[in-house]
Amino acid sequence: MTTDRPTTETFSEELTDALVGIQRLIRRRLRGGVTGPRLRGAEVELLRLVQTRPGIGIKEAARELHLAGNSVSTLVNRLARDGHLVRETDPADRRAARLQLTEVARKRLHDWQRRRAALVDRHVSRLTEAERGALRAALPALHRLAATLHEEAEES
Repeated sequence: MTTDRPTTETFSEELTDALVGIQRLIRRRLRGGVTGPRLRGAEVELLRLVQTRPGIGIKEAARELHLAGNSVSTLVNRLARDGHLVRETDPADRRAARLQLTEVARKRLHDWQRRRAALVDRHVSRLTEAERGALRAALPALHRLAATLHEEAEES
C-alpha cells in the first residue's frame, strides 16, 4: 500500500529545505535597497538580540547565539567600529561590557523589519485563504520546534 504522505525522514528534509529556502530568499530580497555596508547574518542576529535585550553582555550573547565568545567579540568589534553597537562598562564588573544599539542600528533594524514584513505580507497575500490558515495553524508547532532546538543547543 502506497501513500502520498512523506516519510518522517523525507518530511524533515522537506521542512528544513522549505524553512532554509524561505530565509535565504528573504535575505536576498532585502539586500537590495540597503544603504551602507552589508551586514552578515550573524551581525544581524547579534543586533536583533541586543535590540530585544539591551545591556546584554558578550558572554551571554555568545551563549544565546550558540557562538564562541571570541566570535561574538569579533562581531562586536566590527559592529562597534561601523557605528552599530556601543560597549558600556558593566557597573557590577568593570572588566565586562554591556552592549547597546546606536541610533544608526535602531533605524537600520527598524527599516529592515518594516521591509521584511512588507515582503512577507505581499507574498502571503497571494496565497489562498486555506493556505494562509494552514500557515497560521502551523505557527505554534514551528515555535515549539524552535524551542526544542534551542533547549537541545543549551544542553550541549
